[in-house]
Amino acid sequence: MDGGQPVPSPLVPLENTLSDSSMSLEQKTTFVFVILLFIFLGILIVRCFRILLDPYRSMPTSTWADGLEGLEKGQFDHALA
Repeated sequence: MDGGQPVPSPLVPLENTLSDSSMSLEQKTTFVFVILLFIFLGILIVRCFRILLDPYRSMPTSTWADGLEGLEKGQFDHALA
């Protein structure tokens, strides 16, 4: 350790660190993709909680019994005979 020269650290590359401070194109693409996945995950979580809190809101108002002629809804025991 003579002369006061800085000891190179193995964690810092020997190249100019100022030009390497920006992310590469691959890192930017990966970062954007991960952000989009988090947004998609957030939308799915919100949708699932809305369905759990009010499950009947997402169901359609018409049912399979609407297409049956001559039967009222709720009369299932005579429909099979």
